[in-house]
Amino acid sequence: MGLFDEYKEGYVRNWEKLEIRSNRASVVKKEAKRILDGKPIYTQIESRTGVPWWFVGLCHYRESSLNFGTYLGNGQPLGQRTTIVPKGRGPFTGPNAFVDGALDALRLEGFVGASDWGIARTLFRLEGFNGYGYHGKGVNSPYLYGGSTLYGPPEARGGKYVRDHVFDPNFVDTQLGTAVILKALLSLDPTISIDSNDGSTSLEPDDEMAKDVVWLQHSLNALGANPQLVEDGKSGPLTRTALSRFQQLNGLNDTGLADPLTIAAIDRQLQPSPDGAASDIREKLESLQAAIRALTDRSDKVPSPANVNTAGVNSDLADIVSALGGAVQRVANTVPPVNQGGSQQDRLRRAIDLVSAILLPGQAKDAPLGPVNGALGQTIGNLLDGKKSAIGIGGAIITQLLSKLATSSGVSGDLTAVGTALSNITPATGLSPFAMPLFLGLAAWGFLGKLEKWNQGTSTTPLN
Repeated sequence: MGLFDEYKEGYVRNWEKLEIRSNRASVVKKEAKRILDGKPIYTQIESRTGVPWWFVGLCHYRESSLNFGTYLGNGQPLGQRTTIVPKGRGPFTGPNAFVDGALDALRLEGFVGASDWGIARTLFRLEGFNGYGYHGKGVNSPYLYGGSTLYGPPEARGGKYVRDHVFDPNFVDTQLGTAVILKALLSLDPTISIDSNDGSTSLEPDDEMAKDVVWLQHSLNALGANPQLVEDGKSGPLTRTALSRFQQLNGLNDTGLADPLTIAAIDRQLQPSPDGAASDIREKLESLQAAIRALTDRSDKVPSPANVNTAGVNSDLADIVSALGGAVQRVANTVPPVNQGGSQQDRLRRAIDLVSAILLPGQAKDAPLGPVNGALGQTIGNLLDGKKSAIGIGGAIITQLLSKLATSSGVSGDLTAVGTALSNITPATGLSPFAMPLFLGLAAWGFLGKLEKWNQGTSTTPLN
């Protein structure tokens, strides 16, 4: 029962201490008599739902000031479809419009067939119509206690939610609370019985419903509900508003209620895509390839370090990215999702495994490599032969520059595109902490290899 068990003792304690303010006593009695006048209609609802007539009357007072032309669930006119939560109810017409609308509202709340109507459960259900947010503010809800010494100065704290998510601690609600009116009703009609069913081991209908609502709240939170919902099992205004927003975004009938189509849509979105990780990597690498191609079309966009001949850097960089893009097309469907957990060594190993899968298309050359180029394997050495220096220098420079892009103004669109692509791809592959060391290592490998070739007479200058 969760939330009810947490609040139960507080309701009992407050009921025992509740005193109607002397300056509000006459108006409290007046409203109680109005509810008593509507008893013949309310008893029709009780006979069909098991919900006590006086409980229906109290909800009716707070939601629409006892206007029989309004929907019990939110106080909107019966002759139109409701536009606030619960949305899309009605229209209700004819001589039994109010009763029909009340049956609908009570069913949505899970009250039909309930057997426990003791004071704790009654106050819990009444407060649920307006939400339980006041508990978090250390304030007794005016929805229950307005007009009593339990709410508002000088005896107690005041405060009110003046609109969604906005609590004003200095605002005192002047509307009478439902617990206050119930106190007056008991003195006017001795037939009213507030019986608790604590001995029962079966769950109440609204407790059963709460289990489904907890799943709903948890699911909406997982899908990005803003603000995040309290997973309390109560389908209050915030939960229904979040559900309504989900329905709007997904082209569903906007009701704010968890109908079967909405539940199915939520369930589908919670299911992970079987090839989502591989597809995401492929798309990000393709984005990186396109961005660097745009960059290499304009040689002035890659700065050159002092005293370094970077001729061919752009074309080599574009060539290798193009090769990577083609390789990814072949292997993306076999690349497993990268787990970001584990030690730094584990993450580096996974990153290298992924890079190795991309860089091993089986295109080895017949010519043997020297000791330096052979250090990391003949296949990879041949694949990158002639490109290691260019990629290492260009990658190190770009990596350094990209760290400044987010806060710099006047940055070219091409560099910004590369920055976006790299910032997206490195977290996906686990390479973020290692991008600069790998680029520098690749540059050093390339320089050593060129010196080796130069020494062997197979290269005319070390930097070509």
